[in-house]
Amino acid sequence: MVDDNELKRLRDIAAPAPGESAKARAFEAAMRAYDQENISAVTQGSVGGLRLTERAQKLWSEIMQKKLIATPALAGLVALPIAGYATFHLLREQPPKFGGDEKITETLANKPATVKPIAAEPKQAPAELAKDKKADADVESRDAADALVAPTAPPKPESALAGGSAQQTAAERGVVAEPAPPVPTGEFALNGTVSAPSTSRVARMPAAESKLMAPQPAMAPADQIAPQEENRNRVQDFKTNPVHAALEDPVSTFSIDVDTASYSFVRRSLKEGSVPQADTVRVEEMINYFPYDWKGPDSASTPFNSTVSVMPTPWNGHTKLMHVAIKGFDIKPTEQPKANLVFLIDVSGSMDEPDKLPLLKSAFRLLVSKLKADDMISIVTYAGEAGTVLMPTKAAEKDKILNAIDNLQPGGSTAGEAGIKEAYKLAQQSFVKDGVNRVMLATDGDFNVGQSDDDDLKRLIEQERKSGVFLSVFGFGHDNLNDQMMQTIAQNGNGTAAYIDTLAEAEKVLVEDASSTLFPIAKDVKIQVEFNPNKVSEYRLIGYETRALNREDFNNDRVDAGDIGSGHSVTAIYEITPKGSGGEQIDPLRYGQATVNNGGVANADEYAFVKIRYKLPNEDVSKLITTPVTSANELASFDQASTDQRFSVAVAAFGQKLRDEDATAKFGYDKIMEIATAARGADPFGYRSEFLSLVRLASALGGNR
Repeated sequence: MVDDNELKRLRDIAAPAPGESAKARAFEAAMRAYDQENISAVTQGSVGGLRLTERAQKLWSEIMQKKLIATPALAGLVALPIAGYATFHLLREQPPKFGGDEKITETLANKPATVKPIAAEPKQAPAELAKDKKADADVESRDAADALVAPTAPPKPESALAGGSAQQTAAERGVVAEPAPPVPTGEFALNGTVSAPSTSRVARMPAAESKLMAPQPAMAPADQIAPQEENRNRVQDFKTNPVHAALEDPVSTFSIDVDTASYSFVRRSLKEGSVPQADTVRVEEMINYFPYDWKGPDSASTPFNSTVSVMPTPWNGHTKLMHVAIKGFDIKPTEQPKANLVFLIDVSGSMDEPDKLPLLKSAFRLLVSKLKADDMISIVTYAGEAGTVLMPTKAAEKDKILNAIDNLQPGGSTAGEAGIKEAYKLAQQSFVKDGVNRVMLATDGDFNVGQSDDDDLKRLIEQERKSGVFLSVFGFGHDNLNDQMMQTIAQNGNGTAAYIDTLAEAEKVLVEDASSTLFPIAKDVKIQVEFNPNKVSEYRLIGYETRALNREDFNNDRVDAGDIGSGHSVTAIYEITPKGSGGEQIDPLRYGQATVNNGGVANADEYAFVKIRYKLPNEDVSKLITTPVTSANELASFDQASTDQRFSVAVAAFGQKLRDEDATAKFGYDKIMEIATAARGADPFGYRSEFLSLVRLASALGGNR
């Protein structure tokens, strides 16, 4: 028999709410019966409308014991009420017949049952019996429908925060749990060796045809099995940059990009065992995820320096790579301007996941520890509506700030627009002249109250940035991440977008890269490259598809572009086809060769002319830096390129491979691994070693071989 403590525990944690259904009443009745000290006192009576014989009680007790031992905890707790209800009804209709050997004579064999009426139970009238059967049929129908719904998944373990990719339950992956195997047939013996029944519900049979049967597993029809959960992430789709003929289209223009969200997203996908969706791979963000030791400027008066090199292409013997490296001036910590930061934190119901709000709290705690004592911090939250959790407070009051973060709780809808407006309003109230004024939005991007259209939010951010307050966006979570919206508002808010999937990534973005994340040295940075058709037949820009600008946008200071932070490094790579190399993909025009009166072309020895236009953070008029690219910039072999150059090319090849681009279709992961391993160089934080592991994972998964 199950002891009293065990039965009370079952009643507390497994019993349905009273009055929920006939199933609930049956379970309650059984529990009340077992709470009696003298079980035999109720064997001749009726408890909760159910007749409980001593034998029925013993069998039910043994079944419960077996269920607790044989069934996993979660499935067992869900099945207990169903098994109890089914067993009681079977026993009420068909009490077992005992022989002299004290064994139940009726088994699962196909024998007609001999039914003896129970003297203490009055015979039901036909109308009452029909009514009772109809009620039981209704319950059966409801329970069958309920059985198709998967139980609520348990919360993810906290260890997922520090260990990288968050653990996923079977329910989260959309996997339908297999039903328990059928229970072996056989007799129910009195010695307690009762085969544990299935968790499925046994259909009630008419009394005339009833047999004492072991419950059979419930199998949902094939057409009713729950489909795998669809990918709800919102990612902007785009086409890979095409090859351009330099004679027809010699100018390429784009906005600088220092975002890193794509690399983190790709890493998470690979570590969870899946090849990332092509549109989540933005090659420029993967390249710029890594710190490089490019040569920087000598003073803050020139905010950055550019270095251009031309080298052979590892994946195509007929082309070359034009590698453009930009390094921003690195502000010393003692010279960093005062910061006025507003943490705009999404606390809506969609953030109630271990890799969302809990990870977010830990991430912002790291940032608080990085700030100087006189920096100002405010906290605005939004769910159904926006609210101020912490008014502007000096970072010296660390405990007050951390307590405000720790007390954040998820719940409600997502009024992102109201939160953004409130955050900008608070930033204006504590605006620091000649300082850093920035809203730091942390969200999964699931805006569903107020303005939620990307274009509407873009216009809102464009209007607010005129105040001198910039916006950075940090994405969390992976089941409904709105990456497209975050990219849109970050690009138009003079800020950056990062995706934080682990605490280690939070440390990289908010601690190690804090200077480049928080302190801008130039804004609206654009690059325009003009290729010389006498030296270059064709070219294509690797990445930056979502940052493309029109040719006329380069000189238009009203057109927004990317920003560079303190010490930031930015890399852009073109694949070019030298004229006469034999690697051209576009047929030449029959009448395309222009004539020149003097028989020559100015600057004929140049590959290209690189122009960079930028504004200082507090200015509205752009300045121009130009760099001609000649044979003096050319390297004889790929191996002569610096370690950082070769590693960045390996990352570029990997990104193109994941996107299944034609250029790297025949360039295997082994070649990428070979280049990256040889160019790993100094790797104090292990970023490059981690990249090598991602290449191995992609190769093992067979992604775009």
